[in-house]
Amino acid sequence: MMKHKVMTLTTILFYYSLVLYASCNGQSTSQVTHNIASSQYTPIAIGDTVSELGKHLMLIYQDKKNNYWFGSWGEGVYRYDGRTILHFTTKHGLPHNKIVQILEDKTGNIYFNTDEGISKFDGQHFTTLRVSGYSNKEWKLGNNDLWFKGRQDSALVYRYDGKYLHGLSFPPVKLGEDYISAHSRTDYPNMNSSPYDVYTIYKDTKGNVWFGTGSLGVCRFDGKSIDWISDEDVTELHDGPSNGVRSIIEDKDGYFWFSNSLYRYKVYEDKNEFKYTREKSIGSLDGKKDGDIVEHMSIARDNNNDLWIVMYSGGVWRYNGKNITHYRVLDGSDDINLFSIYKDNHGDLWLGTHEWGVYKFNGKTFERLHP
Repeated sequence: MMKHKVMTLTTILFYYSLVLYASCNGQSTSQVTHNIASSQYTPIAIGDTVSELGKHLMLIYQDKKNNYWFGSWGEGVYRYDGRTILHFTTKHGLPHNKIVQILEDKTGNIYFNTDEGISKFDGQHFTTLRVSGYSNKEWKLGNNDLWFKGRQDSALVYRYDGKYLHGLSFPPVKLGEDYISAHSRTDYPNMNSSPYDVYTIYKDTKGNVWFGTGSLGVCRFDGKSIDWISDEDVTELHDGPSNGVRSIIEDKDGYFWFSNSLYRYKVYEDKNEFKYTREKSIGSLDGKKDGDIVEHMSIARDNNNDLWIVMYSGGVWRYNGKNITHYRVLDGSDDINLFSIYKDNHGDLWLGTHEWGVYKFNGKTFERLHP
């Protein structure tokens, strides 16, 4: 993909396997806990009431009632309403304890994408959705559709229309088919992913759905066609594991950022055809001409339209269109490994981490949440 790498997927997966029982000491937590808005309290019949959150909390989601949901890498999901922490696992109906997506529909049902299927939570019970079929005739775009990533090596995405869960595969493209032909499982027995695997899904301001892949770059579905951007800064067509496109965002000027800060893209229609231009962006976040702080794990846009960029092990970088500010996220004096950034209903920013729970920005720094 690019000359410079921040962290390979192999290294990331290695860190997943390490259980580091490190905690953040000496932090003031009163402001973090105190600033959480009161939720609309609804008793829930299932779930274990616990006194603290887990450590491996990768994802954050705040629902319409202002409850927070924290998805873990292998401990299920936690719900925090500002007063009580409920812990849900396979014991309560989840199909798997690894959570890779959290979404909500228009009526307030919460959906958890796991390693063993997609589960719908109606406020009292978990129900695993059954795939109604696998047909590319179901590539459609509805305002209330929910889109889910498929499992690694499935080359699938799923569209849920509120009634049926449709399994969808991408129409073959030459770049992907050539890669598959050159990397047969016989010659590459350790290869466990498809170039069409989806790492992230994003809906833009026009309602189009974008998919970031592990190898083939990004594509956009506008309800009529699937169009690809496969420039060298977003593709990883090599023999080893790939970081892939793990984050997509549209900035205030309508430019798209695809998991790195080297380039940004302007997308437009010309005679009803998908077109785009690529231009240089801010480069290495540390300002060095040949710096390698370019690939990021996650990105968010705050209420001031500033971009907040999360590196795996390099903290958080804020870009306001002119200047870049770096925020280290520490355990003692050591930088911790980050996974995601999330803007909640109130505009507050949260971080999901690999082994250190969740953090919230207090206006000056990111502070660990200890309810």
